Amino acid sequence: MARDDSLSGKLALKGTGQVLGNFTGQIECDGDLMIGPEAHVEADIKGNRITVSGLVRGNVIAANRLKITSTGRLEGDATVGALVVQEGGVHYGVIRVHPEGIPDTPPERMAQVPAQSTVVTLGPGPNAVGRVRKFWGEFF
Repeated sequence: MARDDSLSGKLALKGTGQVLGNFTGQIECDGDLMIGPEAHVEADIKGNRITVSGLVRGNVIAANRLKITSTGRLEGDATVGALVVQEGGVHYGVIRVHPEGIPDTPPERMAQVPAQSTVVTLGPGPNAVGRVRKFWGEFF
């Protein structure tokens, strides 16, 4: 799907896929899925390894890894095996990280599990690492 394309519905990808344009609906991908830097996606996404470089509004389930790049923005909840957020990447919502593997709990039951909602925005600065350590130190 190219940058100037628009599509809505259910997108089921076998293997690697890219969304570079506008998409509304649902996406399932059993390989690597890349949401391009100029993409605007309003969908629930389920996949193995997902990279968000554009805007995604919806809930994400990434069995292996979710990566939000420096240009990426996720507005929705995420359930992931591992999480990578590059400096400048933004997430609004709840993130549940399950390094031992994502449980088979249906998404509607996952919403009942208490979680702490946190907004994480990393910006450039002289001591960004120290600020992140201080921020996360408040939780642990």
